[in-house]
Amino acid sequence: MISAVSLLFHLFIQFEMFQKKINTTYIIPYPRAAIVTQPVDIHYKFCKLKPLSPEESLEEQLLLESIAWPETPSLPSPLIMNSSSDPAHSTFTILPRKREGQWQIGDKLEALIKIYDLMGRPKKYGGDVLLARLHNPTLGAGVAGQVVDHLNGSYFAVFSLLWEGSAQVEVTLVHPSEAVTELRRVNIEELDRIYFKSQFRSSLLTRTTTCNVCLRPTQPVCNYTDLRTGEPWFCYKPANMSCDTRISNYNGGYKTSLTTMEKLFQSGVNMKVFLPASGPASVTVFPKQKGQSEVSSSSVESEPSGYYYQGVWRALGGTTVHQFNTSSAITQCLKGKVVHMYGDSTMRQWFEYLNAALPDLKEFNLHSHKSIGPLMALDYANNILVRYRTHGPPLRTVSVPSMELHYIANELDNVVGGSNTVVVFGIWAHFDNFPIEFYIRRLMSIRSAVVRLLSRAPGTVVVIRTGNPKPYTIHGAFVNSDWYTFQRLKALKAIFKGLNVHLVDAWEMVLAHHLPHSMHPQPPIIKNMINVLLSYICSPKGG
Repeated sequence: MISAVSLLFHLFIQFEMFQKKINTTYIIPYPRAAIVTQPVDIHYKFCKLKPLSPEESLEEQLLLESIAWPETPSLPSPLIMNSSSDPAHSTFTILPRKREGQWQIGDKLEALIKIYDLMGRPKKYGGDVLLARLHNPTLGAGVAGQVVDHLNGSYFAVFSLLWEGSAQVEVTLVHPSEAVTELRRVNIEELDRIYFKSQFRSSLLTRTTTCNVCLRPTQPVCNYTDLRTGEPWFCYKPANMSCDTRISNYNGGYKTSLTTMEKLFQSGVNMKVFLPASGPASVTVFPKQKGQSEVSSSSVESEPSGYYYQGVWRALGGTTVHQFNTSSAITQCLKGKVVHMYGDSTMRQWFEYLNAALPDLKEFNLHSHKSIGPLMALDYANNILVRYRTHGPPLRTVSVPSMELHYIANELDNVVGGSNTVVVFGIWAHFDNFPIEFYIRRLMSIRSAVVRLLSRAPGTVVVIRTGNPKPYTIHGAFVNSDWYTFQRLKALKAIFKGLNVHLVDAWEMVLAHHLPHSMHPQPPIIKNMINVLLSYICSPKGG
């Protein structure tokens, strides 16, 4: 969501960010009065983040301003829920067409959303987390809407009308603004609410200690900060053992009872709940009349990245998505290619899809854990190599040898690149419970490696998978809330804007689809994602 003021800033950024360049980093200019000055070394309680250069520090400050969420209310203790947003009282209303006549393809449909509290009173401030979708289940059609926050308890959901027939509006309250207050707090005060473990071994002695991006200063620590990227990682030092004896790393668990604000995170009550319509919830869309201009006077002008029709994703903005419906079509596209995949389990889904879809692509047993990698599959006859490796810490997963903890930036620096090389990465799900600055700095490190790769091998195809909406309970909300993911999505798009890279917008592809949200999207969505990926690589040949 964006406020009207932020929208003006956003439009200014799009024009200005191409005017200034510092070491291939686009600097987003803002009026100086709007900049919240921060020191180069940012501290969060016990956590000191990776230091930045002055140029990077300025970029980070301006980036944080550009993605800033509206202020949300402070919370009393004990919590009084009366003034919190209530989806049962809230509504959305489809606004009339800007001019007389029928709704037509190319029009912008707007829905006015009004949020009320539990007492049925209209809210006077913004900051609620809302998702919007326009869809037609019969046609297998759907498109994500954009929500504009007017900071007074009312919002606009704006949709592009892209198909003929019925188009039904759906608005979801993901979190009330009061919940965002709590999500902000825990990311500052409880950023170690997910913790990790490492095992150390020396001769017959084995010990296990806690590890994390930051550790509370209660005992000596081993510093495993990466020498090339500067990415921080620490473990408490095992008694009477050297830091060099670490052999593995794994997810240690989750701290519970972090908050007294559980009532703000109730599934089916005020977390991921549909809003009722005040009046009709759908419109009928007709073909565009010849010689008639589009109605385009909505409160936001940005277009969605694509939409579904008959279950097939159609990209907007100049990209044509081809359909690779047979194994021979995929094989012909990837023939002679080396595909490097890096990231989390949502990226591993793509490796698994190709491995299952191509009968001649044979996985080579590297005796690594399936959820971690490294994984490798080879089609010798067609000279296709597909590889997958997970990203480095933080990594919520099974035990992985410490020697296999590789950072994406370092891996990219080892890729020769070229016209037969494809690099794909997706890194998001394991970073939600940390301050967003930590994620921004990781992306900056990866971006620098991408710039180096494209400088030495301009023909390399680089594709980035974004994060996506997902279901969760109260405990899941505190580590993987869609609000966290959406903020990181905006940061990722801004950081890689202007580079010769391609995005697979998993956020919109999951939001627009009729299937339920899932951390690991279901096969029909993955198939569409792979079609987008392959369309970036090549046009279909056969099949």
